[in-house]
Amino acid sequence: MVGTGKRERIAIRRIDNLAARQVTFSKRRRGLFKKAEELSILCDAEVGLVVFSATGKLFHFASSSMKQVIDRYDSHSKTLQRSEPQSSQLQSHMDDGTCARLKEELAETSLKLRQMRGEELQRLSVEQLQELEKTLESGLGSVLKTKSQKILDEISGLERKRTQLIEENSRLKEQVNPCSLSPTF
Repeated sequence: MVGTGKRERIAIRRIDNLAARQVTFSKRRRGLFKKAEELSILCDAEVGLVVFSATGKLFHFASSSMKQVIDRYDSHSKTLQRSEPQSSQLQSHMDDGTCARLKEELAETSLKLRQMRGEELQRLSVEQLQELEKTLESGLGSVLKTKSQKILDEISGLERKRTQLIEENSRLKEQVNPCSLSPTF
């Protein structure tokens, strides 16, 4: 029997098999992060995504920096809070939770930064090292693309300046030539 090419829909419910659940989490997390990156690139959106696995491991993606996204979120939330006052007790509880999350995220982000610098790689699995490698390759690709564009822009600017100087030189020669052709007595 030849397949129709359509994918079978699966029921969205908790996966009972632990190994299958972990594999699905890993694949879907990568897909979610890829979609977040695409959204940020295609729409020039500032995206921040935080995911905690069932084991409590933190995964995150930020189009700029997670700190910038969180700061922007915090300032936006504070603006909303001013327009919709809440009880101070609830606000205090939220601040404590936010502070704890931010501290945990800062520690994780610092570790990831050190790993991107090639430090503290021993604890990473092969899959995590491959993921880090892809991230670094993607970042390097962006750096090289931006660098190439800037070089091309500089070359274009220099070519325009060269053309202007050639035109200016020709104009000055025309001004000088009539003077040298006139007889002097």
